[in-house]
Amino acid sequence: MNRIHLAIMFLLALAVSACTISYSFNGASIDYTTTKTIQIDNFPIRSAYVWAPMQSIFQNRITDVYANQTKLKQVKKNGDMQLAGEIVAFDQFNKGISSDGYSSQVQLKMTVNVRFVNNNKHSDDFERQFSATADYDASQQLNAVQEELVTQMVKDITDQIFNATVANW
Repeated sequence: MNRIHLAIMFLLALAVSACTISYSFNGASIDYTTTKTIQIDNFPIRSAYVWAPMQSIFQNRITDVYANQTKLKQVKKNGDMQLAGEIVAFDQFNKGISSDGYSSQVQLKMTVNVRFVNNNKHSDDFERQFSATADYDASQQLNAVQEELVTQMVKDITDQIFNATVANW
């Protein structure tokens, strides 16, 4: 009887593992017959408050997103698609006040101005700002959480930019 139960369990496990579905979807909606290249300019920091590594974190992430999720070749000039802009704001605000009147939550906000040109379809061109926020406990020092929070905000902003430029959502 134990062997029968063991055989049934084995067959069920085999059936379940054999019936998995795997697919990949990156959301890109690009006509690769006409659009083959993308030019991503540097995004300098133009905000009043500056944390120097923020620019390289952003630049690396934005180029990686297009390299990993599209077939577009990245070029230095004359791209079929062109991305340019600047980091225009990096601010912190008191978000919550504790019962003793001191700040309990702080919110970081990052804003990036983006100019997008699609040389094959100029009706897709735009200039607009993308923002993201991240919160941290006021008992923590900003320098202790800054890298992690900036990385989170950069991921959010670059995903927004990707969706606005090539995902057509």
